[in-house]
Amino acid sequence: MIPPLVPGRAITGMSAVLLAHTADGDIDWPAVEAHVVRTAAAGLTPAVNMDTGYVQLLDEATKARVLDIAAGQPFVAGAFVRDSPGEAFDLDAYVRAGEQIAERGGTPVVFPSWGLNELDDDGWVDALGAIGQRLDRFIGFELGEMFVPYGRIPSLEAYRGLLGIASCIGAKHSSLSRRSEWERLAMRNAERPDFLVLTGNDLAIDMVMWGSDYLLGLSTFAPEAFAARDRMWAAEDPAFFELNDLLQHLGQLAFRRPVPAYRHDAAMFFELRGWASSDVTPPGVPRRPPEDRALLEDVLDRLTPWL
Repeated sequence: MIPPLVPGRAITGMSAVLLAHTADGDIDWPAVEAHVVRTAAAGLTPAVNMDTGYVQLLDEATKARVLDIAAGQPFVAGAFVRDSPGEAFDLDAYVRAGEQIAERGGTPVVFPSWGLNELDDDGWVDALGAIGQRLDRFIGFELGEMFVPYGRIPSLEAYRGLLGIASCIGAKHSSLSRRSEWERLAMRNAERPDFLVLTGNDLAIDMVMWGSDYLLGLSTFAPEAFAARDRMWAAEDPAFFELNDLLQHLGQLAFRRPVPAYRHDAAMFFELRGWASSDVTPPGVPRRPPEDRALLEDVLDRLTPWL
């Protein structure tokens, strides 16, 4: 079932922050700080230590430094637990990760792990419920295998269980499937209207037209353009469609297979915008061909009126 369009709706936008790197391969901390500020100034909520921020590759000290940069304003952050296939779900580790975020004023996003996503659907709901008993608020996260090997999209009935966890204020849905997200919207509308369905579908950013909000990696390329698009939807301005189409073209380019290589496109876009000094990504991160740069330059040129 396709939910009805919801024109004139105020959109909640959360934007994953790219962790820019210098030409030497070090984290470009001034660029990271500037982008957190830039994202918030645009009117979006910064989302740090997410996949866009290479959370899987960061040590504890680096994750804490990123959290310190985000502190002092509303933000969300990935509560990530590193484990291996076959390891058990580690509730205490998740709670510690969530508390580190909450004590700085942020909202944890419960990142998937091997231990969490090897549980069956009932176990997955029970695990998130246990986290919710020890954290005041958190955001769930359904992440497909095209992003990480330990990703999983639980069943719609498991999603119903998630809606029943009072401390879970919403969930990021990254299946890249409109149908799956529409089903969740219909269930949310019927059972818990205040729950945030945060689209992570960078290939269909117009899901906001049906009532989704968003937590996207694509918006890190141009948070001010996303914020302008969102205002247009709230004002029922037809110009929404022109800008959304251009941003969606960028999403189709950046999030083609292999999907994790979108971070290199983001790094190139940052360099083109003067937001970073290089397009370097950490070792092992998939890279795009040099030809992407010209395509990104074309998008940037056409985005100029909204930047």
